[in-house]
Amino acid sequence: MNRIVQWLPTNVDRRLIVLGWVYLAAQIFLVGTGGLVRLTSSGLGCPTWPKCTADSLVNTPEMGIHGVIEFGNRLLGVLLGLVAIVAFVAVLRMRRSRPDLFRLTLLAGLGIPAQAVIGGISVLTQLNPYVVGLHFVISVILVGLCTAFLYRLYTVSGPRERVVPRWFLIVTHLTTFAVAVTIAVGILTTGSGPHAGDADAPRNGLDSEFLQHVHSWPAYVTLVLTLVLVVGAVSLHLPVRRWVLLLLAVELVQTVVGLTQANLGLPALLVGIHMVLACVLAAAMTAVVLNLKQPVVAAAPPAPRTNAESFTH
Repeated sequence: MNRIVQWLPTNVDRRLIVLGWVYLAAQIFLVGTGGLVRLTSSGLGCPTWPKCTADSLVNTPEMGIHGVIEFGNRLLGVLLGLVAIVAFVAVLRMRRSRPDLFRLTLLAGLGIPAQAVIGGISVLTQLNPYVVGLHFVISVILVGLCTAFLYRLYTVSGPRERVVPRWFLIVTHLTTFAVAVTIAVGILTTGSGPHAGDADAPRNGLDSEFLQHVHSWPAYVTLVLTLVLVVGAVSLHLPVRRWVLLLLAVELVQTVVGLTQANLGLPALLVGIHMVLACVLAAAMTAVVLNLKQPVVAAAPPAPRTNAESFTH
């Protein structure tokens, strides 16, 4: 036991950096597999929870491919939980020197069992679209937390100061709000569409075609605000400019995928890509917000006076 404790990092090293990337990638990948469950109508492949059937913890051959897909997604959720535990334990010895890392891993770790419970409720309610939507909202929040954890691994602790003009800060927060609204309306749109996760799963009863148009409004507002950020960041040579450019790139790809899927009648593959890109968008937006401030550089102590200088004074 003591050997394990001694192995734990006392400062940020390559092990933690790799773990941070794995944590974020796993969160986004799980959203992709969750989309696969939904888009292949495998949402009730395991018709009960926490077991896959009333008598079996795992899927059975009689359940076919839907059982394999649903149970596979649950298994990946367990693996993500293990990654969360490893991340939390890995920063335990740093909880005093890096309380930010400790808090982030704690919050993200608590989100994993919360996701499991919400996922179980979605199965027990026969894939109620609002419960499924809440499941996705928590995923987006966890992606944001993992992004913050990874970002903090690359920075030092201590006080931080704003490195952008106030107007840029305001526009960034407006963009964040627009991104949140876009994702929220997108969840409602998906809840009204054809991909329910099961042939008998209920829909939210909203007009899907109308919601597709409503979904595009905050998306275009997000794009316009991001262009303002790009122009400001590039022209003023702000430290955040590469993250703003990344945000714009993700939005452009997301826009192309969204328009294409709408014109092609919502093919499952493009809907799945759109879901994953929503999480990538949330991660990029989080990175922009985090880079509005940077650690305060401590002033160098004054050089000691030489004997000659002391004599002249």
